[in-house]
Amino acid sequence: MTKELKLAFYGDDFTGSTDALEVLAFGGLSCALFLSVPTKAQMEALGGFDAIGVAGASRAMTPEEMGEELPDVLSRLAALDPKIVHYKVCSTFDSAPTVGSIGRVIELSRSAFPQPVVPIVASTPALGRYCLFGHLFARSGTDNKVYRIDRHPIMSVHPVTPMQESDVAMHLCKQAKLDIGNVHLTLLDNESPAEIAKHIADMEPDKQAVVFDGLTHEHLTATGDCLRHMASELDAPLFAVGSSGVEYALTQSWEREAASTSADCYNSFDAVDQVLVVSGSASKLSAMQIEAALDAGFREVAIDVEALIIGSDSAVAEAETRLVSEVISALASGESVVMHTARGPSDQRVSRLIHELQSKGVSLEQARHLSGRMVSERLGSVVDAIVRRHRLRRLVLSGGDTSSRITQALGPDALVIRARLSPGAPLCAVLSAESHLSGLELALKGGQMGAPDYFVRALRGSATAV
Repeated sequence: MTKELKLAFYGDDFTGSTDALEVLAFGGLSCALFLSVPTKAQMEALGGFDAIGVAGASRAMTPEEMGEELPDVLSRLAALDPKIVHYKVCSTFDSAPTVGSIGRVIELSRSAFPQPVVPIVASTPALGRYCLFGHLFARSGTDNKVYRIDRHPIMSVHPVTPMQESDVAMHLCKQAKLDIGNVHLTLLDNESPAEIAKHIADMEPDKQAVVFDGLTHEHLTATGDCLRHMASELDAPLFAVGSSGVEYALTQSWEREAASTSADCYNSFDAVDQVLVVSGSASKLSAMQIEAALDAGFREVAIDVEALIIGSDSAVAEAETRLVSEVISALASGESVVMHTARGPSDQRVSRLIHELQSKGVSLEQARHLSGRMVSERLGSVVDAIVRRHRLRRLVLSGGDTSSRITQALGPDALVIRARLSPGAPLCAVLSAESHLSGLELALKGGQMGAPDYFVRALRGSATAV
C-alpha cells in the first residue's frame, strides 16, 4: 500500500541532511535520503516511505545560483504532496547575503508555497542549540559551554559565513526584504496550538515569517503541535525553515499519538579494520578530532590545497595523482588515514590559497567563497578515485561543503541511517548498484559537530558493539 508522506525535506548541505534523517529514523519513521527529488514511482519501488530527504548544496550557493536551482526543487517537493516540506539549514544558521542566504530561500518559496507566513524553527536542544526571545545560542564542542551565536568560538569566526548577529530575524532580514515575528517561550509554555496559530495570524499581513523559540524538549513538542495545526489549515503542504529541530518537533508530536518503532537497533555498530577520514574543516573542534585520530595511530596526510587548485592543468592533475597514490598506499598497508586541508583556524594553507586568488584580481569575499568550493570539488574527484581503487568499508567526511561535494562526486542512489555515531552526525549506509559503493558506510559531519574522539569512534565502533 502507498504510504502517506508526512514530511519531505531539502538539506542545504549533506551533513545537515543526514542530521535530519537521523532524527526521523530514530523516531521510528521509514525514510531515505536522495541526491535529487525522487518521483512517487521511485519511492514506491523502494517500498514507500513516511518521510524522505533530498541532500543539496545550497549552503554554498550565491543568491543567483539559488534562484536558478531551488524553485524547481521546491516545486517538485510540493508535487509529492507531503503534509510538510522543510528547508533544512544548519543548526547554527550560519549564512550570509552573498552565500547560503536563508532569507533568499524564503523569498523563493512563495511560488511553490503560497502560504501567508513561513515558520522558522531555530532551536535544537538535543544538539545544544537554543533560541530565547529570537536570539540563538549554541553549545561549543571545544569546551561544552553555551555561547550566544555571535560570540561562539567557532561560528563567530567561520571562514565563509561568520555569525555576527544573534537575533535570528535581524540576521535573515539582512539577507532579504522580510519582516519576521517571534513565537516566544511564554506562548509555547501557556497557549494551545490553535491559540498560537491565532497569534501568528494576527501578525499578518506585516510578517512573512515567524521564528519559534525553544529551550526544552517540551518547547519543541509544542512547536511540532503548532506546525501540524498550521499544516491542517492549508490545502497545500506547509513550508517550514529551520534546523533538525523541525524533525525533533514533529517526531515528538507524532509520538504522542502512536507508539513509534524502537530505535534500539541503531545503538550498536561494529569496529572496522580501517577508516578513511577526509576533513575540509578549519574549526578548532575538527583540529581536536584530527589530533585524537593521530594519537590513535591514523596516518596523517596534509593536503596541499594550492597545488590542487593553482597552476597549469597538467600540474594540478599531477598533484591530484600524487595525493591519490599517497592515500591508497597507506590504506593498502592496512592503516587508517586522516587527510585534511587544515588543522584548526590558524593553519595557513587555506589563507594562502585565498591570498593567491586575490592576487589574480578576485575580491576577498569571492576568494573565500571560491576557495572552499574549488577545494571541495577537487577533493570529490580525489576521493572518488580512491574509493574506486581501494575497497573501503567506512568513510568519514568532515566539513559541510566538503561532505556535500564529495558525496555528490561519489553519486550514491540514496542513504539510509545505519547507526548512532554522534548526535547530528550519524553513520549511514550507501544504497547503490555500483560495486565500489556497495556496502560502503558513510559518516558526514559539520565542523562543529561530534566529540573529540569522533574519528576514532568511527574506527573502533560503539561501546556496545558485538
